[in-house]
Amino acid sequence: MKTGSVLFGATVAVVFGGVMLGTGAVLSRPGGDDFRFFDPLIEIKHILGKQYVSLPKDQDLQTGAINGMLEVLNDPYTVYVPPAEKTSFNKDLTGEYVGIGASVQVIDGWLTIISPLEDSPSFKVGLMADDKVVEIEGKTTFKMTVDDCIALLMGDPGTTVHLTIERKGVKIPFEIVRNRIKTKSVKGFHRDESDANKWLYVIDSARQIAYLRLTQFTPACSDELARALESIGASEGKVKGLVLDLRGNPGGLLNESIKIADLFLKSGTIVTTKGRAFKDEVATAKSEGTLPDFPIAVIVNGQSASASEVLSGALVENDRCIMVGTRSFGKGLVQSVHQLSSGQGELKVTEQKYYLPSGRSIQRADDSTEWGVDPTEGYFVSMTDEETLAMLKARREEEIMRPAGLHNDGEPKWSDSKWIVEHLKDKQLAAAIEALQAKVDTGEWKKTGEPGAGARTIVSGELQRLRQARERLARELIRIEKRESTLEEGGAEVKINPEDFWSDTLDLTGGKLQVFDKDGKVVSELRITGNNLERWLIDADVKKIDGLAEPGAVIPK
Repeated sequence: MKTGSVLFGATVAVVFGGVMLGTGAVLSRPGGDDFRFFDPLIEIKHILGKQYVSLPKDQDLQTGAINGMLEVLNDPYTVYVPPAEKTSFNKDLTGEYVGIGASVQVIDGWLTIISPLEDSPSFKVGLMADDKVVEIEGKTTFKMTVDDCIALLMGDPGTTVHLTIERKGVKIPFEIVRNRIKTKSVKGFHRDESDANKWLYVIDSARQIAYLRLTQFTPACSDELARALESIGASEGKVKGLVLDLRGNPGGLLNESIKIADLFLKSGTIVTTKGRAFKDEVATAKSEGTLPDFPIAVIVNGQSASASEVLSGALVENDRCIMVGTRSFGKGLVQSVHQLSSGQGELKVTEQKYYLPSGRSIQRADDSTEWGVDPTEGYFVSMTDEETLAMLKARREEEIMRPAGLHNDGEPKWSDSKWIVEHLKDKQLAAAIEALQAKVDTGEWKKTGEPGAGARTIVSGELQRLRQARERLARELIRIEKRESTLEEGGAEVKINPEDFWSDTLDLTGGKLQVFDKDGKVVSELRITGNNLERWLIDADVKKIDGLAEPGAVIPK
C-alpha cells in the first residue's frame, strides 16, 4: 500500500487514520436522475423564500439541507464543515495553525497560560505558566470564552499581537509576532531542566528503557518519533525496552501510523483497507529501516482510537509488543476530507473500513460484544474516572514549560513503579514499566495486570456503564413524571394518544412480522423474539391500517 498523497482523478487526498484530507473532486454534470433529485429542494427553497412568514437566510437553509442529508446516514463521522469552522477543524486534524503557541484556559474568569509550547513565539518572549492574560489588543479577557480569546490570538504569520500579562500582581506588556505553529505530537516523561524545549525519553537509565507518548497522528509525526528514538541511540542498540503510550490518542493520519508500525516490524501485514469505491489495499512492513528488536509495551485506553488502534493492533498481532491498559475505543472507519469545489466548506465522509492483520474489524457497533484492541492476557489495568483525572493532572505538571531552575520535583524516581503510582498517579504506566524491567532483567515478561481480568471483564464494564446510563435516564423520567403531576394538579391538561397496534395482553413471542413493498410484494419476514415490538413501532414511520383483519383472525399461508 502506498502511503502519503493519493491521487483520485482530479482530487489529491491524504489518508487520515481514520481520516483522509483532500482538495475536493471536480463533479461531472449530473444526469436527469440527479436533476430530479434536486427538484423538490429547489421548489421548497423557492416557496420559503417567497412566502414564509419571515425571510429565511439562504446560508441557514443550505446548511440545514446538507446536515439533513448527512443525518440520514446515521454516521457521526460523516460531517459537513462550514467555511467559518474550517480553520478550527483543520487545526484539530493536523495540529497546525498560526498564533502565539500557548496552551490556555479560562480560570476565575481570566484567560490563563497553562504552558507555552515548544519553540513557540510565546516561549521565546518569556510567557510563563500561570500568567494571566488580562488584555488582548487592549480588550479585556474577563468573562470571554476560550474560543473568543483564541480568535484574537490567531492571525496571519508575521503580524503582531499585543498582550497585557499579570504576573504575581504586576502587569507586563508583551508584543508577540504570530507564526506558524506545529504542535509536537511526541512527548517524553519529563522536560529537560536545562532546556524546556527538550523532553527526556530514557525513563530507566540503568536498564535503558525509553518512554514515548504519541498524542495524535499528525503530519510527519513518524519522523518526529524516529528522531526521538534516534536521539537516544535506538538504531545503535542503546534502547533495551520501550513504553509507547497511546492513551487518549484519537487517531489522525493513517499513513503515519503505518510508517510508525514499519519502524518496529520487519515483515507482516500492518493493516488492510476496504471500501465500496476503492480497491482493497494491504499495507505490509518492510525490513529496510527497521529498528532493533527491543521489547515494547504499548499502553492504550478507551480513548485510544482509529490510527492508534491500527498501530497497536499491528504490533500486538505481529507479536511485536504486549498491550497494557484497557480495551481501545473501537473506530475502524476511514474518512476523507474533501474541500468543496464551490468553496462552501468541507465534507468529511466515511469511505472505507480498516482491518487488523488477523482480518478482524475493530469497529464498535450496537450488536458487537467484541471491538477495539484488548490488552494482552495478564496486563489488563483499569483506572476509574477519578484515578484518570488525577493522572492527567500530574501529567500536565510534567508538560508545563518552565525556565531553568524553576523545577521542584524533590527526588524523582522515574523507574520506580511504586513512586510512579504515588507521585504520577499512573497505575498503567507503572504496570508497563514493571513488565519491561522484568523482560530486560530475566528475558521473561512479568504479568502486572489485574488477575483474572480479560474480555469478559471489559464487556461487563461496558454493560455496567450502559446500565448506569439507563438508571440516569430512568431517574430523569421519574423527575419528568413528578413535574407532570404537579402541572396536572394545577389544572393543566394535554392529551397524547400514542398509536395502539394491538392489545397489550397479547404474547407475540415466536410470531412473525412481514414487510411488504408498495406493490404488495413481501420484502422481508422477521421472527418476533419478544414483546417490545409495539414500543418501537410507535415512533417508526408506520400507521395502522383499519379494517384489514379482525383482531385474532388467522391469515391463510
